[in-house]
Amino acid sequence: MSPANDEVEVTVDNVASILEHDNAVKLAGIDVDGQLRGKLVSRKKFLSIVKEGFGFCSVIFGWDMHDQTYMKELKVSNKENGYRDIIAIPDLKSFRRIPWEENVPFFLVSFHDPDTREPVSACPRGLLRTQLAKYETINVGAMAGAEYEFYQFKAPSAASSDATGSTAQFLQRNPPHTLPSLTEGMFGYSLTRPVHNKDYYYDVFNTCEAFKCNIEGWHTESGPGVYEAALEFGEATQMADRASLFKYVVKSVATKYDITPCFMAKPKHGLPGNSGHMHISLVDRKGNNLLFRGAPEENPRYPDIAHLSDLGRHFLAGILEGLPDVMPLVAPTINSYKRLVENFWAPVTVSWGLEHRAASIRLIAPPTCKPGATRFEIRVPGADANPFYVLSAMLALGWRGIEQKLEIPCPPLGKGEDVGGETDMGIRLAKTLREANDRFTRTGSIAREVFGDEFVDHFGGTRDHEVRLWDEAVTDWEMKRYIETV
Repeated sequence: MSPANDEVEVTVDNVASILEHDNAVKLAGIDVDGQLRGKLVSRKKFLSIVKEGFGFCSVIFGWDMHDQTYMKELKVSNKENGYRDIIAIPDLKSFRRIPWEENVPFFLVSFHDPDTREPVSACPRGLLRTQLAKYETINVGAMAGAEYEFYQFKAPSAASSDATGSTAQFLQRNPPHTLPSLTEGMFGYSLTRPVHNKDYYYDVFNTCEAFKCNIEGWHTESGPGVYEAALEFGEATQMADRASLFKYVVKSVATKYDITPCFMAKPKHGLPGNSGHMHISLVDRKGNNLLFRGAPEENPRYPDIAHLSDLGRHFLAGILEGLPDVMPLVAPTINSYKRLVENFWAPVTVSWGLEHRAASIRLIAPPTCKPGATRFEIRVPGADANPFYVLSAMLALGWRGIEQKLEIPCPPLGKGEDVGGETDMGIRLAKTLREANDRFTRTGSIAREVFGDEFVDHFGGTRDHEVRLWDEAVTDWEMKRYIETV
């Protein structure tokens, strides 16, 4: 078996020799919910399709995260087109080996329309590449980083004698609060708490490195059994790949330890939620940061932007103006909006500020960082968001701001100013997925302007499906509140 990390760049010409001692290859694409969908194929099969791609059932864009077909059939995949195959093309640059599966080779794929060979409109990897192509026309690239918080629970086999084999099965018969947290109490940045599960803690860190999803920072966050990982900063498409694969690593490693990681935006009432903050910067072909102004402006409109370039100001303005119209992309589930509430260190308005950790957009710039680290931290997404869609949304809005030379629409939040308070001039973001999706899909939305109708209609349709399922659900809260009182 080949070593866990092959350093040679994989090409169509050398892939056969690199996989010479392998008999199988694992392939996976990414659906609208950010889930990996794939299969294991023989080496012979892989080599036969490595250049032109292979047929992959389009139903992965025709059903939800539990494989239920959407209530309203959508254009990409439906009964009328027979849930036809689309073309999956392996991305040879995504090559890595799966260390917990005997180093089987692994590639991500992107999905293409069989008739036009263009990226499928809903394909997350294709959507991001389409946005980055706009910046390439002016010789600009994008860099990104991601931070994920997530709760961890003891799986049923470790939690009780009433083990049912999986956490999902356990929760069919037991209320969620009976599932024990990995550790109890609030222990942010604790050095001693990870010792309680140190084999798991170090296994995740080391496996991420072996799988090319390197973690820069890894610590406990405030909350029972909550960890946070800051992933290695890099080129935007590679960052999105790593962000998606990070969850794959964590869930796979956790299985060995009877642990269930939870990337829901808000797993527990009364406690902080799970954020999925994204950092974005723009660079030239030499890697120079284009958001940094060079010399500070003497009399800027706002002191916060003294070190921010004109390009950066237009980029920021585009995000701020369009953020309310793309909320389903950064807060995609019913549960997302349980995190986006006042007084929980989560942004609820169109807001920004220099080093303001409560605002939707935190500007990180000199004098609090070096010039080359100037960037925006997008603080709205939770850990449940699809990283490809988050980056696509921010880049699409930022490009609109650059193209139209938009001006920043609201003043920054001052230090100590509350988000959503009397001095917050930004509009309130959607409070529910229904409200967010209605704005996203409405005629004339900024989302339609930057992404086109086909994508908006498809993704909006998937969110309508999610809302409909929620409308039909009867929750534990309703039973407890009304069973004897009405």
